[in-house]
Amino acid sequence: MPTPPDVSRSTAVLASLKTLHPLLIDLSLGRIERLLAKLGHPERRLPPVVHIAGTNGKGSTTAYLRAIAEAAGKRAHVYTSPHLVHFHERISLAGADGVSRPIAEDRLVEVLERVKTVNGGEQITFFEITTAAAFVAFAETPADVLILEVGLGGEFDTTNVVARPHVCVITPISMDHAEKLGGTLRSIAAAKAGILKRDVPAVISEQDPDVLDVIRETARRVRAPVLVWGEDYDAYEQNGRLIYQTETELLDLPLPGLVGRHQIINAGAVVAAAQQLRALLGLDENTIGRGLAQTRWPARMQRLATGQLAQRAGPHVELWLDGGHNPAGAKVIAQTLADLDDIRPMPVVLVFGMQGHRDPSGFLRPFAGIVKHMLTVPVPGSHEKVHTPADLAAIARGVGIAADPCTDLAAALDRLGRETHTPTRVLIAGSLYLAGHALALQEGTTAQAN
Repeated sequence: MPTPPDVSRSTAVLASLKTLHPLLIDLSLGRIERLLAKLGHPERRLPPVVHIAGTNGKGSTTAYLRAIAEAAGKRAHVYTSPHLVHFHERISLAGADGVSRPIAEDRLVEVLERVKTVNGGEQITFFEITTAAAFVAFAETPADVLILEVGLGGEFDTTNVVARPHVCVITPISMDHAEKLGGTLRSIAAAKAGILKRDVPAVISEQDPDVLDVIRETARRVRAPVLVWGEDYDAYEQNGRLIYQTETELLDLPLPGLVGRHQIINAGAVVAAAQQLRALLGLDENTIGRGLAQTRWPARMQRLATGQLAQRAGPHVELWLDGGHNPAGAKVIAQTLADLDDIRPMPVVLVFGMQGHRDPSGFLRPFAGIVKHMLTVPVPGSHEKVHTPADLAAIARGVGIAADPCTDLAAALDRLGRETHTPTRVLIAGSLYLAGHALALQEGTTAQAN
């Protein structure tokens, strides 16, 4: 196993940036706009931007678009959050060889220190100041496209300072972050639709009817042309292929590289977005198909067939990892488990941890009847309150799933290794932070705090 990278300097700088966090946060772009102005407006010197908002599927959409751009021989910057293991993952810079890689430690420290100095001790959120640093790095590194993922919401998200993206994408919206975005699906949809811009085409993935109504209202108000799933385009699996269809076009593509029926929906929106990028990136049907098939993205129904975690779980365990953490995500994960069972039946065990502001019951209900047993674990590295393993086990029993608490993820996997003597499918899920901790264990390193 390669030696884990030394990220001690960036860890120290990132910790210092958290001390600038305001006690009270107003929903406004004022702080980031002030800092970007002092930095000479790097947000105005970015490559053409694909701006992505939504609840579920943002990361997969980002990964597909990056893979398609690189399949076309184009250079892609990528901005995502949160990170799984190291902060560097959030800022992926296009290399001269056409491959996008997480920002190097030296470059990250340099740009963070520079932005911190320019900020001059003013109050600013961690996401705002690190996004400003990312924009500086993106503006100073040549690329053909920037795939920009919203952090939270849309209208007042820090990334929404980009005045004119090349195309916007809104992935499926569901209840999530209600404490920040509002307690109804419509209010959450309104926040996320805030990325829409006048005359900028927007691809809208499959949505709840109420969500679609809100998006349409926003699009009409700002005069944004929209391409809507099921109306302007459609995608479905047929004979082991992905079929993408509009009124005037039909593409016969390979299935996406990410596992799960829901990835057909994600890939359909990606192909619709790629159609808007054809001239910019020189895309054709073969390139789009090659990018879709080659896409990989950690903690999205990721099979862990080798490495430390698989060794702990033992030879009889088929080990999977997913960062899903809300009820809508749970439904598609449960469907994927059911589909896997159709291919190769075996008992399913869920290793589960969740942050305190999440809804464990809502997440677990889709697994009733699918999951044989659960092991509950704490979520290390979370900056928010978490549910204890004992509490989660009690909640699981309340929805009809047998469950036992464990002291940590390693202990849960060790128990599986001791007690599993027949083929068993094990899924680690419930939190992106738990997924990051799992990948850190797999890599023999320690995850940086989010």
